[in-house]
Amino acid sequence: MRFDLVDLQLFLHVLDAGSITAGSRRAHLALASASERIQHMEETLGVPLLVRGRRGVQPTAAGLALQRHARLVFQQLARLRAELGEHAAGLKGQVRLLCNTAALSEYLPERLAGFMARHPDVDIDLEERTSSDIARAVREGGADLGIVADTVDLSGLETFPFCTDRIVAVAQPALARTLVTQEGQAVTFARLVDFDHVTLTGDSALFRYLTQLAERAGRTLRARVRLRSFDAVCRMVESGVGIGLVSEPAARRCARTMDLAVLELADAWAVRQLSLCMRSFEGLPRHAQQLIEEIRA
Repeated sequence: MRFDLVDLQLFLHVLDAGSITAGSRRAHLALASASERIQHMEETLGVPLLVRGRRGVQPTAAGLALQRHARLVFQQLARLRAELGEHAAGLKGQVRLLCNTAALSEYLPERLAGFMARHPDVDIDLEERTSSDIARAVREGGADLGIVADTVDLSGLETFPFCTDRIVAVAQPALARTLVTQEGQAVTFARLVDFDHVTLTGDSALFRYLTQLAERAGRTLRARVRLRSFDAVCRMVESGVGIGLVSEPAARRCARTMDLAVLELADAWAVRQLSLCMRSFEGLPRHAQQLIEEIRA
C-alpha cells in the first residue's frame, strides 16, 4: 500500500470538516482531485473509508483506524522537525491548538502574539471549537493542545489551569432594571432565554453551548443577530436589538465606552475554570512545551 502525506492530510481534513468538499478546500486541492485521491486510497486498501451522505461524510471502522494512524504520523513528523530544528536552519515547528470562544477572544491573543514574536520559527494552527469537541480531538490525537472549560470530561488527559472565565449578560440599562430588583442581583439564564438575543455566529463554541442549554430546558434561543466578536455583540445590544451573553472581560471593557448594564448570571455553569489539556506534556515537541510554559506564565 502506498499513501503519501498529501493523501493522509487530505483524509484528516475531510474528517475534521465533515465533507469532501470542505476538506478539499482546507487541503488546497480541487474537489475532483480530492475525490480521486480518497477513492484511490479505498481501492488500495480494499475497504470503504467513508460513508457518504447528503449532509457530508462519516468514517467507517477502517476510516477511524486510518485516522488514528495518520494522526500519529503527523505527530511524529512534528517531533522530528522539532528535534532537527536545533541542528538545521529553516525547519519550522507547528502547534495545533484548539480553544473555546472566550479563550480565543479574550485571553489568548496577547499571549500568542508575544510567544510568536519571540519564536519566529514556530507556527500555530489555531481553531475555535466547543470544549467537548476539543477534549475528544486532543484525546484522539487531532490536536497537540486544547483550552477547555472544566465542565467536560478530561479523563486520560494531562491538564494545567489556565484562567477563570465568567459569562455575563449585557443589556440596555432600562431593560436590565426590569430583570433585577436590586443593584448587583444576579439573573438566571432561564429568566433571559425567552428574550431576543444578540449572539456570536452559529459556528462559535459559545453559541452552540448556549443553544444546547436552552434546548435542555425545552426552550429555543432566539438569535436576532449573529456577529463575529464580543465587541460587536455589545454594540448591537447597546442599540436595543436584544440581550447578549459574553465573557466578562469583554463586557466590562465595552461598558466603559457604551451605554450598557452588565448582569452576573446566577447559574453555576457561568463561572468556569479554563484548563490547558494535552495527552502528555513530556510527549510533546519542545516548541509545543515552550508554548504551554509561556501561556501558563
